[in-house]
Amino acid sequence: MSNPTAAILIIGDEILSGRTREGNAHYLAGELVRAGIDLREIRVVGDVHETIVAAVKTLSAGHDHLFTSGGIGPTHDDITADAVAAAFGAPIGVRDDAREILARHYAARGLEFNEARLRMARIPEGARLIENPVSAAPGFSIGNCHVMAGVPNIFQAMVASVLPQLTGGAPLMSQSLTVMQAEASIADSFGVLAAEFPDLSMGSYPFVKDGAYGTNLVVRGTDAARIDAAMTKLCALYAEEA
Repeated sequence: MSNPTAAILIIGDEILSGRTREGNAHYLAGELVRAGIDLREIRVVGDVHETIVAAVKTLSAGHDHLFTSGGIGPTHDDITADAVAAAFGAPIGVRDDAREILARHYAARGLEFNEARLRMARIPEGARLIENPVSAAPGFSIGNCHVMAGVPNIFQAMVASVLPQLTGGAPLMSQSLTVMQAEASIADSFGVLAAEFPDLSMGSYPFVKDGAYGTNLVVRGTDAARIDAAMTKLCALYAEEA
């Protein structure tokens, strides 16, 4: 049985403008590998309601899971919750359990629970809350879409909350070999070897070190024995260059 699939939707003008360096997709990709969920697509969109709605509809329909990052804060441009609700045809409003979580959080710190902060308690009808142990404001899951914050440490805490609830498959494993030859020089033989192992993913990644060309050859799969077999043949091919 194949692993479940996933897509990541990163939301925010600050990503597209280059103002903020995006790292949440990189982090989640590694966590999905360990969970046995195959990441198939990463998409970045700006803070435009219609664009977010369209992306959520497409990605949630095409994958077993969709993870979003960004746009669920207290300001006017945090529109992700509304867009996701629209994509799933769900009404959205302040929910009592989310409001209580936030009220307790701000009361304990002597902070005003104002209208801006109350916006973070707006949850689509039928959604399940995602715990946020860092700043309390919850994310949520609706259908197969898991909506999380864009702030990296909060995003990571939410990932830790939601991933254990999902059913994964076999974790993806990998081994690599560094060959001090240009990628074009080994392309043919590497391609022949890859054809012998259609159940594995083989990639080549060129680099230049001290003026010399080299290539990192990576073998990925979910069957350790098959990876070992492929690596044995790979090492035999390029033993003199390893």
